[in-house]
Amino acid sequence: MAEAAVNFLIDKLTNSLENEVQLFGDAEEEVSSARQQFECIRACLRVADSLEESDEEVKIWVKQLREIAYDTEDALDKFKLLSAHDHGVGFAEHESSTSNHFGDTEHQLQNQKRSNYSDNTWHEHQSNVFFLDKTELVGIEEPKKQLIGWLVEGTSERQVISVVGMGGLGKTTLVNQVYEDPEVKKHFTICTRITVSGSPNIGELLHEMLRQIMRVIRKPIPSGADTTNIYWLKMIIKDLLQRMRYLVVLDDTWTIDEWDAVKHTLPNSTCGSRIIITTRNAKLAHISCREFKGKVYKMEPLRVEHSWKLFCKKTFQVNSCPSHLEEFCEFILRKCEGLPLAIVAISGVLATKDKHRIDEWKLVCRSLRSEIDCNDKLKNLKRVLSLSFNDLPYYLKACFLHLSLFPEGHPIKRRRLIRLWVAEGFIEKKEGKTLEEVAKDYFGELLNRSLIEVAAKRSDGRVKTCHIHDFLRDIITSRSTDQGFAEIAKEENHEWPDKVRRLSIQNTPQTLPRNSSLSQLRSLYMFGVEKSLMNSFLASDIKLLNVLDMQAAPLTRFPAQVADWCYLRYLSFRFTEVSTIPSSIGKLQNLETLDLKHTNVTELPVEILKLQRLRHLLVYRYKNVSYSSSKFGFKALRGIGALQSLQKLCYLEADDESSSSVIRELGRLAQLDRLAILKFRKEDGRDLCLSISKLTRLQAISVASVDDDEIIDLQHLSSPPPFLQRIYLRGRLGALPHWLPSLSSLMKLHLRCSRLKDDPLVSLQTLPNLVHLELPQVYEGSSLSFKAKTFKKLRTLGLDRFNELRCVEVEKGAMPYLEKLIIQRCKLIKKLPSGIEHLKRLKVLEIFDMPDELVKKLKVAHVPEIYYGYWRDEGWDVQLIERSVQSDVATAQGTSMRSNGFPPCWK
Repeated sequence: MAEAAVNFLIDKLTNSLENEVQLFGDAEEEVSSARQQFECIRACLRVADSLEESDEEVKIWVKQLREIAYDTEDALDKFKLLSAHDHGVGFAEHESSTSNHFGDTEHQLQNQKRSNYSDNTWHEHQSNVFFLDKTELVGIEEPKKQLIGWLVEGTSERQVISVVGMGGLGKTTLVNQVYEDPEVKKHFTICTRITVSGSPNIGELLHEMLRQIMRVIRKPIPSGADTTNIYWLKMIIKDLLQRMRYLVVLDDTWTIDEWDAVKHTLPNSTCGSRIIITTRNAKLAHISCREFKGKVYKMEPLRVEHSWKLFCKKTFQVNSCPSHLEEFCEFILRKCEGLPLAIVAISGVLATKDKHRIDEWKLVCRSLRSEIDCNDKLKNLKRVLSLSFNDLPYYLKACFLHLSLFPEGHPIKRRRLIRLWVAEGFIEKKEGKTLEEVAKDYFGELLNRSLIEVAAKRSDGRVKTCHIHDFLRDIITSRSTDQGFAEIAKEENHEWPDKVRRLSIQNTPQTLPRNSSLSQLRSLYMFGVEKSLMNSFLASDIKLLNVLDMQAAPLTRFPAQVADWCYLRYLSFRFTEVSTIPSSIGKLQNLETLDLKHTNVTELPVEILKLQRLRHLLVYRYKNVSYSSSKFGFKALRGIGALQSLQKLCYLEADDESSSSVIRELGRLAQLDRLAILKFRKEDGRDLCLSISKLTRLQAISVASVDDDEIIDLQHLSSPPPFLQRIYLRGRLGALPHWLPSLSSLMKLHLRCSRLKDDPLVSLQTLPNLVHLELPQVYEGSSLSFKAKTFKKLRTLGLDRFNELRCVEVEKGAMPYLEKLIIQRCKLIKKLPSGIEHLKRLKVLEIFDMPDELVKKLKVAHVPEIYYGYWRDEGWDVQLIERSVQSDVATAQGTSMRSNGFPPCWK
């Protein structure tokens, strides 16, 4: 954990020596010395990181070191501020107070490393892993039946079945029930079960496997097995299993290395052998199944009815809850989020409470976080959930703790996280990758380790938002506070520590305490704050701030003092009423992200071009009415090619007299991976094509013409960027760009108002990775035919306002993976596409503003959800038809849904 602070400081010291030596004068040698000392102890920190939770002395030293790193960074930055104002204060005056401590801390930490470091880790505690007894099992029959089917049926080849999910979901419990089932025991000659995380080394694990095998076949363990090396142990076990149908359970497997150490011991005897792996690591689950051609079973939280049944059985010993306690029980179950371990653990606490003392139940609800920390009956819950955090490598712990800054229930956008992690200094440089690309890898690792869950995905499969389990949030919030990582203020009478490094203000009416010092504050996040409190913070001494995230704050103007906070790297006024940006923003020389999305800003000062480190410039808003989406960006800036660090530029309005030169300058932005242009003119087509050809890192491009009748001319592009994944074009196209069919990486294509004479499907049907295709007002022909073996990966298809279209045909074998089909405003279509029955994976069918003749024929037995609706009185009337797969009977559910924007089901 302390390493993130040290890494950031080392980078800053290095940058100071390389670029700002003139500020330091005689202090250059001292700065260099400080940097070398921090570099020297960085390796020790990585060792200390694994010991911090189990050794109180190491924990204290790491905390002290973290404070020293913070103080040194503060001293360095304050000195720069003073130097910039010609105050001639020597760096040594700020640095000496920490550097004297430095050598001592390093020496003691090194001694601590030598005396305490061993191979023992948290795994030694794993022998007490939590099991639910049979009387407490609910919702297990269906997954149990599925797993047993995978074990006893199917191929004769050896297979892996990976059961994956976060800690506490009951993976071990489920697999134990499967393992002990009579049908399974009867099917396999040898059954053996090993807890991988409990083994201190591979040798002991193999010895245990050998002991179990010999016990089953009723033979003595071979003499000398205890002294046999690992290679021969593997050979013995492999030979014993070679001619038998075996079942091996590898429970609680954490790493790919653990799997690699065992897998070659398990032969492919071609008689139906199976291996079950339980793990929290999704990457391990998928890799092992790919290697042994197996299947992944993802554990899901309990459904609401099963959660309620388990909770009542454990708390009240019956299947119901006293009516006067229902509100409290529902609150607690929402916190548990279907996690069986949490439900059982908390039920054990509540079972001891007086059912007539509502005040006791109310207290538990109010103090659930502290209960988890202190109550002995909940220690196991905390330990099991903490294991995943403790097992994280040092470089992921800061990223995961950072999630504690977001309020409970707040959707956390992946893109926002990526930019914040970079600005916070959590991301290590890796050759050949941008910091954002490394941050995406970090996000993927947390996802694979089941520490974060996907809340919503985009249509092309990318994660849009994520969330973490409430109890995990409580645990990392506690750790954030204990380790001085962050302070989360969400209560009126919050007690403030002496030093605050990161601060999240959440929906609280409190006022800033008098005499409180925020001079060391580096990150400030505001969620649902009142205007008076917001103004108090903005008026504070927070000149060292790196991150200011004021999304949706009650802000009407750009705060003038912000321009003096020269260390800002991330600045967000998203969803505020800010309308103008002052020229003083040019002073923010360290700014990397400027997020003005959904503000009223339409123009940027020319001084923005001074921000040479700017990586993400987001200035746009949009309004949805009916089917129409109007976007507004900012006026094109001549000289924008100077911002050579830009990766994301959205949305540039290119309709003024300087637009041609601006379009040509875009080719200088070599780091650009996302570009969005509004009000584009036909005469700039050649210049845009020339610029795009130079943007080899470009992954997404959006171009909207100055009006829907203006032609977007992109035919001059000879070599499109090789990694283009998403294209959005709004405006007329004389023809589809000739280079479009060559884009092997293209996943999402949205064309609007193209008004093509030729069938676009001919050019698009062979795109190998296209998953989302939307075609509003694109084609003026009378028929569309989706040929067999085309659009092989397409999952979402939208057809809208094809005014001449009369029929749609789907041949067998076309769009084999299509899940969502949208047909809108095609007034001449009287029936559903012929061949729709071939779309076996279709889950959602949406029909809007279509002829009544078609609506009456909405009989597609295999589609689970069918929506139909009409635009009436400035709003949508939408109905959902739920249809059983086995039945051809359709029933409209409830009353019409109303929406004054896009149809409520159209996402």
